[in-house]
Amino acid sequence: MVFIQILLPVFIIFALGYIGQKKIGFDVKNLSVMALYLMSPILAFRTFYQTPLDIRYIHMLVYSVLLCVLLLFIIFIIGKLLGYTRSEQCGVMLAAAFMNNGNYGTPVVLFAFGAAGLDYAVVLMVFQSLLMSTFGLFIAALGGRGQVTIKASLASVIRMPIIYGAFGGLLIQLVSFTIPEYIFIAVDFVADATVPTIMIILGMQLASISLKRIPVGKVTVALVIRLVVSPVIALLLVLMLPVDEMLAKIMILMAAMPTAANTTMYSLQFGTEPDLVSSSTLISTLLSLVTLPILLWVLL
Repeated sequence: MVFIQILLPVFIIFALGYIGQKKIGFDVKNLSVMALYLMSPILAFRTFYQTPLDIRYIHMLVYSVLLCVLLLFIIFIIGKLLGYTRSEQCGVMLAAAFMNNGNYGTPVVLFAFGAAGLDYAVVLMVFQSLLMSTFGLFIAALGGRGQVTIKASLASVIRMPIIYGAFGGLLIQLVSFTIPEYIFIAVDFVADATVPTIMIILGMQLASISLKRIPVGKVTVALVIRLVVSPVIALLLVLMLPVDEMLAKIMILMAAMPTAANTTMYSLQFGTEPDLVSSSTLISTLLSLVTLPILLWVLL
């Protein structure tokens, strides 16, 4: 019942993008840029404009950073024990430490918890995007052919439009300015269209992933950490944070999401085990058909 009510609609939309890409073929990169630069910032703007500023923002930021750091530390230790090369260790980090909170986690939370849950999910998505553009970028460069300086990392954050959308909405909220309704109608239209658009794009991205060479052992490690260890750590973190029940459940659910699609882009850009990362993205998304219904049954 949980699968039918929550996950089946999500995967129908993923399948729409997947089939469209296989049968017609689209410029996925340009569509992704459109969603990233034009639509996601509007969704973030509306969320941070409408969600009252309180201690929950701090709790979600602390949770996001701690979860990421703990996962990276665990992978570092495992990599040392198993004798991974630097590139292999960084590839597993990309595949296991960064979850798909945008294309996948946000719509699942919307279907599971409604509009109130969506606001929490978008805030967590913004923090996750910030972590991927800093920690993720450094890790990809460290394990690949490129080099990333602190200046380059900061530049990548500055280019993130979703951050401007979030800060813009927060600023307008803090100065107590009310956006006229006739203008906010446009904001609502774009924000409401963002979630289904990024879901279709994820389906297209999955259709472009090849599974010709799968490093089975390392992918298995990445999948176990991403789909099992991550939500367990999230559970421990929410027990230590004074968050309400719904936010706690959303934090755990978001931590159980598959590998972020953007990590594949990073791995390809720097040559950091792209087969490992892309395989983890596709396989973890398919395995979530099993893991997420179990987790949703426990949480709901």
